[in-house]
Amino acid sequence: MGGYVVSRRTSHAYRPLSLKRRAWLTLGAVVLGGGGVVTYAVASPSDGSGAAGRAKRPVKVYDLALKGTTGGKRELPRTQTQQFSLVGVSWTGAVKRLDGTAQVRTRSLDSGAWSAWHDLEVNIDPPEDPKAGMRGASEPLWVGPSDGVEAQVVHKDGTTGALPKGLQVNLVDPGVVTDAEAKATEPAAFVAEASSPAATPTDSTAPTDGTTVTPTDGQTGTSPAPTDPTSPAATDTTTTATPTGSASASASTSASPSPSVTTPSAPPSTVPEPPITSRADWGADESLSPDPSEYNADVKAVFVHHTDGANDYSCADSASIVRGIYAYHTQVNGWNDIGYNFLVDKCGTIFEGRKGGVDLPVLGAHTYGWNRESTGIAVLGEYTSTSASNAALASIARVAAWKLGQYGADPAGTVQLNAGASQQNYFGTSFTVGTAYTFQRISAHRDGYNTQCPGNSLYAQLPTIRAWAAGPVQGLKATSVGGAGLSGSTYYTKGAVTLNWTTTTPGSLISKFELLVDGKAVTSVAGTATSAGTTLALGNHTVAVRAVHQSGKTTTSAAVNVVAETTAPTFTTTPNLSLRTGTVNTSAVPVTLGWKATDNAALQSVKLLSPATATFGPTTTSSSRTAASGTAATWSVRAYDYAGSYRTSSPSYTPVILQETSAVKSGSWTTRSSTSYLGGKSYSSGSKGASLTWTFTGRSASWVVSRASSSGQAYVYVDGVKVSTVDLKSSTTLYRQAIWTKTWSSSAKHTVKIVVVATSGRPTITTDGLVYIK
Repeated sequence: MGGYVVSRRTSHAYRPLSLKRRAWLTLGAVVLGGGGVVTYAVASPSDGSGAAGRAKRPVKVYDLALKGTTGGKRELPRTQTQQFSLVGVSWTGAVKRLDGTAQVRTRSLDSGAWSAWHDLEVNIDPPEDPKAGMRGASEPLWVGPSDGVEAQVVHKDGTTGALPKGLQVNLVDPGVVTDAEAKATEPAAFVAEASSPAATPTDSTAPTDGTTVTPTDGQTGTSPAPTDPTSPAATDTTTTATPTGSASASASTSASPSPSVTTPSAPPSTVPEPPITSRADWGADESLSPDPSEYNADVKAVFVHHTDGANDYSCADSASIVRGIYAYHTQVNGWNDIGYNFLVDKCGTIFEGRKGGVDLPVLGAHTYGWNRESTGIAVLGEYTSTSASNAALASIARVAAWKLGQYGADPAGTVQLNAGASQQNYFGTSFTVGTAYTFQRISAHRDGYNTQCPGNSLYAQLPTIRAWAAGPVQGLKATSVGGAGLSGSTYYTKGAVTLNWTTTTPGSLISKFELLVDGKAVTSVAGTATSAGTTLALGNHTVAVRAVHQSGKTTTSAAVNVVAETTAPTFTTTPNLSLRTGTVNTSAVPVTLGWKATDNAALQSVKLLSPATATFGPTTTSSSRTAASGTAATWSVRAYDYAGSYRTSSPSYTPVILQETSAVKSGSWTTRSSTSYLGGKSYSSGSKGASLTWTFTGRSASWVVSRASSSGQAYVYVDGVKVSTVDLKSSTTLYRQAIWTKTWSSSAKHTVKIVVVATSGRPTITTDGLVYIK
């Protein structure tokens, strides 16, 4: 029956829990696989009254030992636990490498379903200056709210080689510590059942499967003196797997400028500081990091990381993820603070990482051998096969540009860094302690250390980050001109225009845009804008946009040609209506609407506004329509130019049907009756020379007939002059056919006379009347 220890690991020693803080502990119970029960400590809320106070839950870390089995394997069977959201594996020996495979699977608190097995990244950076109490550890894995875990660690090559001693699965509950989080949490989320009324912090019941649990919540209890992680007693008797040529603390210190505990001044940057969520805002418990910050001389480079874990997290949980990583680094690794200087989530929110001042060159613990001249930025999530979001890339670029800008460094340039350890990076490049090597100013974790971090996809995005951070603005393109019409390569406007553009550089990295007219800036808008407007004087102009990057570098788009003019189009031919061939009804007469419009610059279109609607291209000059008989109609036509000016012409026309009975007859004609005829009747004649004459005042006329295979021919005379011989023969019988038409330039009095030819074998013609337009 062993007791438990509530502890906070630091880079120096285990610190005792004060009596004042002890008073805030209550007891609960964890039911583990196999039926065992282990007591655990739960911190009472800081405010016992009010829903928000009751909803808060402190950060807690649970340490579960992995049992040894044959074959050099350590495992933890499926085990029920208290709530946690982040998991990792750790072992005794801060600089000892885990030459094996570590896997975990977890049970969702919401669904109760067990996840697939997840590999933990165990090839992570050791501390450059190991202290007593530090442990070797995998990267932590964010799994979301969970209440069960299963784990196994197997020697990499499947042999029975010994694994490090003290192997544990470490579970982190990031808690609910901010007011915003508490507001969204059930009021009694922190409550835990007490194991018994008389329980004390030293009471526990060992689980039957041999698992031990050491919950920690940021408080410190009395514990044995820590063992030096580099001593033989801290590891198995097998050889330790340290990085190739790993430097001692003294060698690492001498390889590059030593950090200082003296707080330096913050130099101004050449670019603006981005918005950063402070440690207080994401809920950092500063008691977990009691040691003073250490500072480098400057920031020469930026190393980009990913934190591993699922990418489907909600950005509302980002603060919890950061808090969990902080607890893991301090209470599992035993570091004095979170390792990264900055963290960025997929929505682009930037979090302050290691304390000491975001505008100062704080010494981080993120890239082994290169921490003393750099800053580290980690993206929440795993980016081996999934690319980071543009929002995350933009935030990395903003932080990198700002930090490097404090020391006059070009984010797109290179720099010589002094190796703080002898090792190889991911690509097999060897580094020797104390020797200078060339790095990109914005590099990846894998460039300096043998790790896959930040993943292949994010690594491939580093050139984009460098370009965005350094400037100038990339992909600037004027896309269109609002308030203007485009004809060919020229825009036309009456004066007021809006230029629209796109860029591939995010607006958060752009200081402003300037609208240029004929090469001169006429207005400026914010870097997040995508358009700007102005009013042009009459005449020809060039319009462009100039983007000013936050670095001050500028890019100008290709100029577009814009003509400002206000002259409306003209109708060189007034819209006119003429009769055309086709089927005539008493209500609808086939007509052709004709016009001709021009513009001094560029005609865009012609629109029919009434009695029907239609739109035509600039080269179209006519349209076949129908018109109501006997009714005056206004044919309103409007011509537009590309500048938006227009002119309207609205003449009125009336089609009139003259029945055959209104004609003057000569010769023999027979009346025929049928609903197929206009008005129900028609005239028919086969007598040679028989004629019908209509007199009218109008500008267009058409003769309407019936047609059949036996129909004959007729002569047509206009104003006493023979103008046509018309054959009415048709293979199919047709009624009310406008077979012959005539149009004049203006309205006048005219006569139309038809004369029967008496064609041999088919002498008869049948006429149904005459239509004219007045």
